[in-house]
Amino acid sequence: MERNAEINSMINEIRKLSPEKRENIGRAINNLSGKILGKELGFNLVKYGRKNPFESKINIGDLILISKCNPLNSNLTGIVTEKGKKFIVIALETVPPWALKNVRIDLYANDITFRRMKENLENLTPYGQNALKLLIKKDYPHNFGDFKPIHIFKDKKLNNSQKEAISRSVSVKDFFLIHGPFGTGKTRTLVELIYQEAKDGYKVLATAESNTAVDNLLEGLFTDNNGPNSPDNINSIKCVRLGHPQRVSRKNIHHTLAYKVENHHLNTKIISLKESIKKIITERDKNTKPSPGFRRGLSDTQILMNAIKRKGSRGISPNVMLSMARWIENKQKVDHAHQIIQDIENDIINDILKKSQVILCTNSSAALEYLKGIKFNIVVIDESSQATIPSILIPISKAKRFVLAGDHRQLPPTIISQKARKLEKTLFEELINYYPQKSTILNVQYRMNHFLMRFPNKEFYGGKLKTGEAVKNISLQDIIFKKQNNDIIPQKDLKKVIGACEKLYPQFQKIQKNLDNPDIPFLFLDTSQIEKRFEKRIKDSNSIQNPLEADIVNIIIHIFLKSGFSQKEMGIISPYHDQVNLISSRTNIEVKTVDGYQGREKDIIIISTVRSNKNRQIGFLKDLRRLNVSLTRARRKLIIIGDISTLKVDQAYHNLIKNAEENGCLMNIHF
Repeated sequence: MERNAEINSMINEIRKLSPEKRENIGRAINNLSGKILGKELGFNLVKYGRKNPFESKINIGDLILISKCNPLNSNLTGIVTEKGKKFIVIALETVPPWALKNVRIDLYANDITFRRMKENLENLTPYGQNALKLLIKKDYPHNFGDFKPIHIFKDKKLNNSQKEAISRSVSVKDFFLIHGPFGTGKTRTLVELIYQEAKDGYKVLATAESNTAVDNLLEGLFTDNNGPNSPDNINSIKCVRLGHPQRVSRKNIHHTLAYKVENHHLNTKIISLKESIKKIITERDKNTKPSPGFRRGLSDTQILMNAIKRKGSRGISPNVMLSMARWIENKQKVDHAHQIIQDIENDIINDILKKSQVILCTNSSAALEYLKGIKFNIVVIDESSQATIPSILIPISKAKRFVLAGDHRQLPPTIISQKARKLEKTLFEELINYYPQKSTILNVQYRMNHFLMRFPNKEFYGGKLKTGEAVKNISLQDIIFKKQNNDIIPQKDLKKVIGACEKLYPQFQKIQKNLDNPDIPFLFLDTSQIEKRFEKRIKDSNSIQNPLEADIVNIIIHIFLKSGFSQKEMGIISPYHDQVNLISSRTNIEVKTVDGYQGREKDIIIISTVRSNKNRQIGFLKDLRRLNVSLTRARRKLIIIGDISTLKVDQAYHNLIKNAEENGCLMNIHF
């Protein structure tokens, strides 16, 4: 159901929307022409561009569809490798001539991931079956047995909770769960765990749901956190990164399987064979190709036999017969050379994988044919709370032991189909609820100052978290290098952005002092006393927007910029796509939904809650995981804009508003 919903959503949008409208929402780019830049790791790189700049949600690593007229009639797909304001570079296996002039590019989805999940479920290994037995309580986990203390950690800066998580993970016979809330160094902990397992001679499969998370693990393995003078070196661990090389960060390209294959000593044989193939093809094409019109029903064997006898047949002259025979003989040489190349490539791949202590890929790529038959001792999986059970079972099926890391207090996997909502339940969440004794929490966060951490810590983590000393007292003061004077911004400057909210100017004279005041890390701006505060729906849209809140966001941004803060230090979050689009149309500051900000952070975060209505309905804001993610993205300053009369009907929002009021952080905007 989820597969159908995802593909149908894309197809229906392409079918219903004009090329211009689909480009306006950021999922297509029209009127592009391209030129071939060359080859990289087996793929043709084509640079597409046009005179007019474009804004697009199509990003590096995305799968795209290239078409001339109707996209749904095309099957030419590629991967985005580079992107600018007027150009985009695509990696393609083949480049047909029509694909270089006046084409359209669409963000695309295919079902390869779903096919891999289904195939894995239909052929589930005993390891995968054991995981499901734990899930449905038909089996119970092992006790720890012999505890393996780790005496030497490669990363000398790990805290006690991180060390405990690693020590307990290496001691288990079946599985272990690492609960890593925001900013607690989950990836850093997994990197050390992978290192410890590899150092002990175990073969490790390390995966995550997204390419970005896999890249972070790989980069962590080759980063020395102990300082420039540290004698420790992790480079002795051999790693390989699977997956499409154009979806891998540029830093990690030299770790990809494609790169290692190209640079393997046996690859010189492949290069030589490919040169031979070119010469054979040139020679072959001097002869008559035995197409149906020429061969007149004769098989290749019959043509070759007739050529040996120098005889014609069925109206075919002896010379044509001989020419076709030469074509067939050369084709057989080409086919034979290709088979040798395939055999050498398989030998190279097997050699690389055999010598690699750590193999890294996405959950989906763990289904690649290369990995069949490889025996892993342990699977380490990041982003486990964002992976569906069918997805996470792919890597789990590869080893007896597995370690999952995630945070079930944050957002679950994104599911499009309403009928497939059961997929939101993750293996991580279910196992940590059933078997809490098989888990530990990383309890020191290094993202935000202690004041901003207080509420989410109490509300979502039972007060278990502590703030690292390095960030305990961070504030805006730390990053103010170009700070202007603290005078109120002149009204003539604010008028440029205030628009319909001109009457709010006196309010923002007061608010400005609190906005960029380093001693006030949190502000809740309440709109409940403003008459024109209510949310709106755009025709034919399922989303919601709030123009008043968008205006207020714009004013706040203007104040911060005037005060000397840069765009890159700010981020804007809103739960609703239409509000994101409305705010995005007015600013260059990064604006994303809550889902789009998971796993990310900024020094200053502005949240537009949007919901404001007489019925006091807050919709999917009730999902407290969404609130948790929103509140834990800011490092130094958090500003929330919302109608407290609507929001406080929910207990969590009521607690948040009460907390703001008690700490002098609640400001009522009115005119």
